[in-house]
Order: sequence, then C-alpha cells, then structure tokens
Amino acid sequence: MIPWRMALAASALLAFPVCAHEADGSNGGRVTDAGKFHVELVTKDRTVDVYVLDGDEKPVPATGFKGTAILVVDGKPARVALAPADGVRLTGTSEVPLTPKPKGAVQLTAPDGSTASGKFD
Repeated sequence: MIPWRMALAASALLAFPVCAHEADGSNGGRVTDAGKFHVELVTKDRTVDVYVLDGDEKPVPATGFKGTAILVVDGKPARVALAPADGVRLTGTSEVPLTPKPKGAVQLTAPDGSTASGKFD
C-alpha cells in the first residue's frame, strides 16, 4: 500500500503543468521551448532575431517559417513580424527600441503549417 503522503505528492505533481525554462543560447539570447522546437530570442535596439532549434538545440533552417514576436515595451505590446533571413534565423524590426531581455512571446508557423509559441519571462 502506498503511504498517503506519497500518493498526495504524486497527485499534486500531476496536477501542475510542465513549465518551460529559459536558458542562455549560443547567439547571445535566451532559449525557451516552443512546441517541438526551441527558439532563441535575440534583441538589439530595434532588431529582433529568432533562431529556431530542434529538440537537441541544433539549428533548423528558417526557410518556410513565419513568425511574430509580441514583446512588452514600457507595459505595452510591441508586435514584430518575423521573416527568414540568412537561412538560419527569422528577423524583424520593432517600431520602438527594445531592451536586451524583453518579456513576451514568439509565435511560429512552420513550413508544414503547424504552429508553436514560446514564452519569455
């Protein structure tokens, strides 16, 4: 018989969703989970670069991907359309200057039409 404390702890763990965690990326940004991908968000002044990575954090060609970064700037959302560039990243330009580590999310549409999003805190 399982002790009631172990059963309680196990049921509590099952009730909470698995949370994605952020890590430092190889391009100087932050990496988080986005569906079956990982995404690295790099911001500099008004430029937003997003690198798409596979589950092993190896680069995925950006060709055929589309995306939007929705970042919080001074408490307001800044939407940045992202398009493939240099074959390895999605890039876009914000209308307002960005901080190096903004909060927000990246929404992706893969070449096969599937969608995913990653959140940055």
